[in-house]
Amino acid sequence: QVRLVESGGGLVQAGDSLRLSCAASGRTFSTYPMGWFRQAPGKERVFVAAISWSGLSTDYADSVKGRFTMSRDNAKKMVYLQMNSLKPEDTAVYYCAARGPENTYDYWGQGTQVTVSS
Repeated sequence: QVRLVESGGGLVQAGDSLRLSCAASGRTFSTYPMGWFRQAPGKERVFVAAISWSGLSTDYADSVKGRFTMSRDNAKKMVYLQMNSLKPEDTAVYYCAARGPENTYDYWGQGTQVTVSS
């Protein structure tokens, strides 16, 4: 079992940066690949970024490549999403998720709101 709590969201202007954090609990956190997803108003939740259990491999949605960076600190049980050059279309609720042994995202946080004004 993994419990996830996101933080760091807020209201920023276009071009600004923001760093989201995801605090995890659970003994086996370091074995879980992790992901960030987002859901804009009236839209489905979509993939943003993923990171391997070791942190050596990352993957990004095309819409955020070159602007967002995902990282993790297994010793602190933390996952981060550094977001630079934010755009109004990045406005969404951002969720942290852990991928379980069935290769599906089984554990989710409650989400943190990011609003980017133009």
